[in-house]
Amino acid sequence: MACAILRRARSITAAGAHATPRLAAAFASTSSSSSVVAPLRSPLDDRLLRLLRSEITYLAERRPPYPLPSSFKSFAVEDRPGEQWVRLRATRTSAGAGAEEVKVEATMFDGAAEPVPDDAPLFRRVESLERGPRLHLSLIVEVTRGDRVLGFICSAWPDDLAVRHVLTLRAGGSAGRGGRDFEKLGAEEREAVTKFLKEREVDDELAGFLHDYMANKEKMELLRWLKTIESFLIKV
Repeated sequence: MACAILRRARSITAAGAHATPRLAAAFASTSSSSSVVAPLRSPLDDRLLRLLRSEITYLAERRPPYPLPSSFKSFAVEDRPGEQWVRLRATRTSAGAGAEEVKVEATMFDGAAEPVPDDAPLFRRVESLERGPRLHLSLIVEVTRGDRVLGFICSAWPDDLAVRHVLTLRAGGSAGRGGRDFEKLGAEEREAVTKFLKEREVDDELAGFLHDYMANKEKMELLRWLKTIESFLIKV
């Protein structure tokens, strides 16, 4: 059997040696062209592509993001697609004090309130379930007037803005004399800080606006990311 196979191999080799130039050229052409054929996409890639397109359709048609607003009250909103934060700016002029700039920088959602414990009263647990998770945003607020800068680090909840630290900064935002924990201030000082920020529209309404804005921005960023992955898979 082995000898028969060997004889068959020799006859094929000999036939190839006496092949006509046209047949040899055709064989060479076929071999070279086959080396550049693009590999077929795997069934897994096709399935992933279908799932991506289904999710994109759902987000774009059933839960479409709305155009991001460019302003809120006296603030102009500065947003960069792909960034995980947003900036708001406002310029105010007060009699005798001159012009001042208010700058607010807010992160995307970076935390959530602790869940209600299982041993809490029933009405609190029901209320928590109806309200859903309370997501958290971090805010850095700077109020600049001339070469004086006051800074505030705040927590923004869906319906509440809480000041955490009060900072004294140098012009340009560099650190100055340090900061103070808001909760350790006296009652009158806390009231004065809260009033100061409310006069500059840094309040509960701003917190609610930022939560709506970031929820919509998160949806837009997810849709943009899914489309990027889709285009990558199509090119594979």
